[in-house]
Amino acid sequence: MPPTPDLLALVPVMPVVVIDDLAHAVPVARALVAGGLPAIELTLRTPVALDAIRAIADEVPEIAVGAGTIVTPAQARAAHDAGATFLVSPGATPSLLAAMAETGLPFLPGTATVSEVLAVLEAGFTSMKFFPAEASGGAAFLKSVASPVPAARFCPTGGITAATAPTYLALPNVGCVGGSWLTPADALAAGDWARVERLAADAAALALT
Repeated sequence: MPPTPDLLALVPVMPVVVIDDLAHAVPVARALVAGGLPAIELTLRTPVALDAIRAIADEVPEIAVGAGTIVTPAQARAAHDAGATFLVSPGATPSLLAAMAETGLPFLPGTATVSEVLAVLEAGFTSMKFFPAEASGGAAFLKSVASPVPAARFCPTGGITAATAPTYLALPNVGCVGGSWLTPADALAAGDWARVERLAADAAALALT
């Protein structure tokens, strides 16, 4: 099934989270929910990532748990089997698009150029990730493509901060932004879930501005 614009409407800031310690998975998810962000993109960059997705899916059903950094068809299938409810990839190839679609899960394929955006649109998908956002032209790029490619809608991710997120969210073709600042490594290492909750609450408030 094609990715749905509803994915871009889940939260104003999609928490992009790297879990190194499996014990952190459930507390992080609960802190994000408590702060008003009932969604998480958990990247498949560590050995415990799939187990973390399983734990969150089992113990925090109120959060939409997505698998990020999907770079192979096998990862798409494994994330589905682990209980992910959506998928996010940093780029998009024909085989990767097909594999993500075959899971039946909504997903955001990654794009970084106009040609890549057009290729994803030609494949039948209108919602996509823009990555790496800041390195690929940032908000200025997305503003420039809004008129010639109005069908494309984005979740820009990569280098975005709490200070720059509102600039992206003000664009007509941006539904949400991805942010790793919500779960800083030192907060996770210290088990400072209250700090994660505060950062999530600040991000959730961006929907009201």
